[in-house]
Amino acid sequence: MNIRQSSSVSYEWEHLIVNNLKKLSQLHDRDLNLWIEEMAIAIKNRDVTTMDWENLLDEIEDMGASQKRALRSYYYRLVEHILKLRDWHAEKKRNEAKWRVEISNFRRAIKDILEDSPSLRSYLQENHLNWFNKTTDNISKNQLFKLTDITAIPLDKMIDDDYFG
Repeated sequence: MNIRQSSSVSYEWEHLIVNNLKKLSQLHDRDLNLWIEEMAIAIKNRDVTTMDWENLLDEIEDMGASQKRALRSYYYRLVEHILKLRDWHAEKKRNEAKWRVEISNFRRAIKDILEDSPSLRSYLQENHLNWFNKTTDNISKNQLFKLTDITAIPLDKMIDDDYFG
């Protein structure tokens, strides 16, 4: 093979790779599940030439952000329901059993996330006071019920299966 032929083959190979990457990028937008399957095959085969790196990075970053959003959301709901149980006396008799179940469910979801991603425990520890305060602010602003105490409940109590306010 001479230099001209080698150059032509190289160009054709690059053209093929670029077209494949465009198709993968389009596939990501059209059928995320199929795109994931294609990326999994490429990873298993260690085929770095067919990886859709840009979208893969976006998806990985989004996965981490999604776990953080879920953790935050479950914590907001946990705080809200513990405070309802503790302070919403007019509704307590009718809703206590339901609120206890919800509290247990939110705790289980938080613990499941932390079990799957232990590094998020520090994220929870760093943010629980802020999230607690946001929840109490929201309750007060919307006048759902009167809070008897807005002092943050310690995180270890919040995730203790036996604590209900």
